[in-house]
Amino acid sequence: MNTQHSRSIALLTLSVLVLSLVSPLTAGERLKVFILAGQSNAAGHARGHTIATLYKAGKPEDARLAKLVFSNGGVSKALDEQLLRAREIDELTGGIAMDKLKQMSPGAEKSALETKVNELLAAHKAYKQGVIKACTTSDRVYIASIADRNKKNGKLGVGYGADNEKIGPEYGFGLSIAQQVEGPILLIKASWGGKSLAYDFRPPSSPDFKTTKSSNQDNAGFFWREMVKHVNQVLADPKTHHPDYDAAKGYEIAGFIWFQGFNDQFKPEFRGTYTQNMKTFIRDVRTTFKTPDMPFVIGVLGTGMTKDKVDANEVSQAQRAAALAPEFKGTVCSVESYTEYSHFSYKVFQKGWPKHYHEWDTVGSDRPYHYLGSGAFFVRLGDSFATSMAELMAAKEK
Repeated sequence: MNTQHSRSIALLTLSVLVLSLVSPLTAGERLKVFILAGQSNAAGHARGHTIATLYKAGKPEDARLAKLVFSNGGVSKALDEQLLRAREIDELTGGIAMDKLKQMSPGAEKSALETKVNELLAAHKAYKQGVIKACTTSDRVYIASIADRNKKNGKLGVGYGADNEKIGPEYGFGLSIAQQVEGPILLIKASWGGKSLAYDFRPPSSPDFKTTKSSNQDNAGFFWREMVKHVNQVLADPKTHHPDYDAAKGYEIAGFIWFQGFNDQFKPEFRGTYTQNMKTFIRDVRTTFKTPDMPFVIGVLGTGMTKDKVDANEVSQAQRAAALAPEFKGTVCSVESYTEYSHFSYKVFQKGWPKHYHEWDTVGSDRPYHYLGSGAFFVRLGDSFATSMAELMAAKEK
């Protein structure tokens, strides 16, 4: 192992020594519960190591967010070294297919190159694992999460996305909201990929769902019901999900985050009814959980990446329109997601990720419809959700 790599791993190891975000609880505070729901981008497809691109992504708030997520700056130096290492792997091998290596004739030269590449790949893997270990785990924010098949509870950290190494918006949201409100915090996340609002999450007070495929009607609203069931199961026993819950003080459902919309783009009747469906959804959430003025944040679909493309998207327009409905004034807002896109990661993606796979694997982990699986994006977006939620909560108290 070379000296530079040894220094990188040493820095990451030091960062692991201070993992927890420790925020003293305010005595006598009620447990604040936030519900996060939606489809695959609420579930989250960003591998934890890609959060390190906050050091490269170039937005003014990224330095603050990097301090929120990482215990020291060692990850920044390790990222620079890893990018050089990843480019070397791709140059030597030809990318994901390793064509250059495979096309070499057997012999001493190929064996020597294979040895070198294997050392670089081991360092690449160690870097990714080191970044994840360096990420903060909260002692104050707990989560009870369904993210597709990844169902788990515990302290908020990396691993509550679509698998045990991924994040969604819950990570940045939880760490950020803990800086803006007092007391113990519990996140309840309910998210499933590929689900529409018009059909899968259809709220109960909507008109009967009509479709030419009448056999599917019985399942309309299935994931609404699954979401409500999950929330109710968690709230039936809050102490199990947050050790600082005080039954004498109780809990309050402090707010709801909704991040969805992709699947409603593809049918005219889904797009055309999205505003009304969203308003019905908000009303039914508030009625179901007996919180008539519950603060509600809508994440606007932004996979189009640019303002012009997002502005032209009927679902994005509908989400903004629902938030601006007079009946929701001061209690509902929309938050743009395209503004948080990781353009640093996108530049690598545009190079042709198969040929530049190891460089790409350092900064992204999925396709554009999952916001490139960029940890920087999801931390930014979660922080934006938290800021808007805190503003709605403060307005409610006035």
